[in-house]
Amino acid sequence: MSGEPARRPAAMQPARLYTLVLVLQPPRVLLGMKKRGFGAGLWNGFGGKVQDGETIEEGAKRELWEESSLTADVLHKAGHIVFEFVGVPELMDVHIFRADTVHGTPAESEEMRPQWFHQDQLPFGDMWPDDKLWFPLVLQKRKFQGYFKFQGHSTIVEYRLREVDAL
Repeated sequence: MSGEPARRPAAMQPARLYTLVLVLQPPRVLLGMKKRGFGAGLWNGFGGKVQDGETIEEGAKRELWEESSLTADVLHKAGHIVFEFVGVPELMDVHIFRADTVHGTPAESEEMRPQWFHQDQLPFGDMWPDDKLWFPLVLQKRKFQGYFKFQGHSTIVEYRLREVDAL
């Protein structure tokens, strides 16, 4: 028995709500190069923290607009992932949406530089390591739930991922 305190189960750790919107217009996918902050230097969807007073979907639409200058009338729930980072007490509770139709022209923001990719040529080497595990499900319009535990930003130490019928 070590002298370290018992680790709180993940379900009991505080979590912060986040959103992620993936713009899919087969055979194209719009991703953004994160220019600053958490995940800088990686391609990702558009999203961020849900603000007080917002629904999760309102937060997703706001983040899409702020980061890409695009609006979406309809967001489709695609997935739900809880992320844990070793040494960080707060979990990231991420709600993932798919936008099949958007309005406007993608434009660079202070935070993201949008770029279209062919869905068969996604830059997984320059994305979060978990993306290659669940992104194919989004492309197939399948719903999923997951949990990923990271050591730093590049090593997955534990994960669970399963398809679900509804979110």
